[in-house]
Amino acid sequence: MGQYVAPIRDMHFVLHELLKVEEQLKELPAHAETDADIINAVLEEGAKFTSEVLFPLNHSGDREGCHHDAEAKTVTTPKGFKEAYKQYVEGGWAALACDPEFGGQGLPVVLNNSFYEMLNSSNQAWTMYPGLSHGAYECLKEHGTDEQKRLYLPKLVSGEWTGTMCLTEPHCGTDLGLLRTKAIPNEDGSWTITGNKIFISAGEHDMSENILHLVLARVPDAPEGSKGISLFLVPKFLPNQDGTVGERNPIFCGAIEEKMGIHGNSTCQMNLDGAKGWIIGQPNKGLNAMFVFMNAARLGVGMQSLGLTEVAYQNALVYAKDRLQMRSLSGVKAPDKPADPIIVHPDVRRMLLTAKAFAEGARALTSYVALQIDRELNHPDEDVRKECADEVALLTPIVKAFITDNGWIATSEAMQVYGGHGYIAEWGMEQFVRDARINMIYEGTNTVQSLDLLGRKILMDNGSKLRKFGEKIRAFVEEHGTDEAMSEFVTPLGDLGEKVTKLTMEIGMKAFQNQDEVGAAAVPYLRVAGHLVFSYFFAQMAKIALEKKDSGDRFYEAKLQTARFYFARLYPETAMLIRQARSGAANLMALDVDLF
Repeated sequence: MGQYVAPIRDMHFVLHELLKVEEQLKELPAHAETDADIINAVLEEGAKFTSEVLFPLNHSGDREGCHHDAEAKTVTTPKGFKEAYKQYVEGGWAALACDPEFGGQGLPVVLNNSFYEMLNSSNQAWTMYPGLSHGAYECLKEHGTDEQKRLYLPKLVSGEWTGTMCLTEPHCGTDLGLLRTKAIPNEDGSWTITGNKIFISAGEHDMSENILHLVLARVPDAPEGSKGISLFLVPKFLPNQDGTVGERNPIFCGAIEEKMGIHGNSTCQMNLDGAKGWIIGQPNKGLNAMFVFMNAARLGVGMQSLGLTEVAYQNALVYAKDRLQMRSLSGVKAPDKPADPIIVHPDVRRMLLTAKAFAEGARALTSYVALQIDRELNHPDEDVRKECADEVALLTPIVKAFITDNGWIATSEAMQVYGGHGYIAEWGMEQFVRDARINMIYEGTNTVQSLDLLGRKILMDNGSKLRKFGEKIRAFVEEHGTDEAMSEFVTPLGDLGEKVTKLTMEIGMKAFQNQDEVGAAAVPYLRVAGHLVFSYFFAQMAKIALEKKDSGDRFYEAKLQTARFYFARLYPETAMLIRQARSGAANLMALDVDLF
């Protein structure tokens, strides 16, 4: 069923040549000893685990799916999933980027991020089980009590226990202010929680000893809306003080959803029938605490689509080099064969290069954001930490929405390379397309991400975060603007930067009269912003490739040609998107509802 080979060479390029992570990490006391040798060794071992252990379970897990026993209220994961998770825990992978205080290895987020790309390429559905635990870990670490940290964090770090986020209810998704789950205080300091949650990824399974559910609920007399939401820790099994599991808590899986994709992950309907929980943070401040989890999850979803883009590209490339079909329009390329391999055809190359460019652009962006998180958490200078935090906030919705939109495009193009065989399950390509589709929906739909970017991250702070990032782009353009070899990259980058500035001001002015103008412009605006960021990284990568094009390493030739393809074939989408964003709200809102 296809193949997956971790793109180690490109990861090395991004980490060591583009981002120079070793130099950056030396500025961070917590990671000053993490050098290139450590990074490369972890990547090599991660590549073995993901390609040899996880990828072989991807197709079979999709075909088998999860099994719900309604009477026992249990869920069994596909064959091999539990055993693979045991290897994952024994290998120390769960603890990679966690604090040594709680048993972690203390390695940087940027390294863990590259490992998670491999995990998602090899098996997204499986990766969701341990992946959500990282968000639970970060949330508890930041907002939990000392006792909660003592009792729960070592278990999350080791991977013995996993975590979930329980937000959505049958009547409310994005609008969490409508949630109805209730929490009643008990005399011992715990709370009794009752309600129903849906779409809970990894809500019930057999892979870990215990599951820690982070549940949003309302306390008595809570204010209406989102200001009246509290966050609770609700374990599947109530832990004893020595860390062993105790009695079963009445939070049960009522059903698992029948889904389009990610069949190997149990997406559960969870029923809380007077379950016992403990509040995290302050009453009615739960959404603030949960945002730590949600932001981690949004970055994680971007990584899911990067992973799928890469693995779909790899398999389509192998197929295109092997599949014989017709002759090249410019003359026979394989005279010893009855037809030429389809990779000789221009449009097949367009499809392959689209996936390749989207993967390489996403790898650069997500690695950069992960490095900024490391700097935000660990840099000794408070001003630098604040600057990094602002940049991460700005780029998070782009990572989530732009990369997942691109993942849907890329996996579809990769499937198209196969022709009719791509539509047949045995080749595995249609699974990548099905799996990619959810990434545009959960953890806040891409429309929500677009509104967050334009409305909250840009217009609400008068464009301050955007201007700071724009200053980096302008500095790069000014530095290389007179380099003739760089003009094909620098000129469109500088032009798009100016257009984004003008577009932002125009939308902001319109919004003063009508807030619907923000909603009408947000989705195309985010894609324009995504292309601005990709253009910045592709220009930097092209600069490195130009400097090393005579080194004899053909990797740089490929990088340079991919950058040229991006600017020639993908970047021009921005012209259409800017026109869409400028077209206003009237063409969307003028039609009376009854006339639809």
